[in-house]
Amino acid sequence: MTAPTNIRAEIAAMPEWLRRPIGKASELSTVQKIIKQRQIHTICEEGRCPNRGECYANKTATFLLMGPTCTRSCAFCQVDKGHAPMPLDPDEPAKIAESVQLLGLRYVVLTSVARDDLADGGAGWFVATMNAIRQNNPETQIEVLTPDFWGGQTEQQTPAQLQASRIECVVKAKPACYNHNVETVKRLQGPVRRGAKYQRSLEVLRLVKEIDNNIPTKSGLMLGHGETEKEIVEAMQDLRAVGCDRLTLGQYMRPSLEHTAVVKYWTPEEFDRLGEMAREMGFAHVRSGPLVRSSYHAGEE
Repeated sequence: MTAPTNIRAEIAAMPEWLRRPIGKASELSTVQKIIKQRQIHTICEEGRCPNRGECYANKTATFLLMGPTCTRSCAFCQVDKGHAPMPLDPDEPAKIAESVQLLGLRYVVLTSVARDDLADGGAGWFVATMNAIRQNNPETQIEVLTPDFWGGQTEQQTPAQLQASRIECVVKAKPACYNHNVETVKRLQGPVRRGAKYQRSLEVLRLVKEIDNNIPTKSGLMLGHGETEKEIVEAMQDLRAVGCDRLTLGQYMRPSLEHTAVVKYWTPEEFDRLGEMAREMGFAHVRSGPLVRSSYHAGEE
């Protein structure tokens, strides 16, 4: 595809099926007011999710833990990066729990930036936030979408052992679903997910099942980076091989000209076909469509 001169030109060139209204201001204001007043963050805003209008209108949101600044530098991601993250806000778990209560949420998704600067990678912060939510909202189900928790080394533990202990910490808090995205096919991991590894991500999902086989696992791919259908199928097979239960497939849309370019816009019909392939492989729940994202309609699983 021809390189656009600005991001507006790229948006204008997108297929019709990727365009949707952001939603009415009155429908967005309730969620935005609650999160801004408490100085907390959502991936809906930080990642500029195309579904945030629909989700806000339904008073739902995916909370972004540990601040808006990531210690990784993935080429596709809109989240802030490139400088030191702020210290953790000790009141963040309580603020999120209060927001969940005010919004009346029955299903919450907690995700985070990567915080390789923290001793436990932020695993304990996921648990603290889950506990805070459950104190005031015992009926609310909580899905986690975590980073790979890789990084660091001690005299007692290797990086792999540290990763396993961090994952175990979150799994033992009993999330309703444990999500970790491979994001793209094996061949494209390097240019798309800087600092991440394909096998390392598969290992996250494998470890969750090893620790507690009763917790559903979930992963997702963004299409449009230049992957082939054969590579997508191979990635889905790899996910099933580590026991992954749920899958999301969506279209990558470049948030700015500084991010990696879109190579292909996959059609709704192609997404339908890939979704059917995934179901035939044994995925229990599949969301496949151009505007699908990791947390889209998560509570309907």
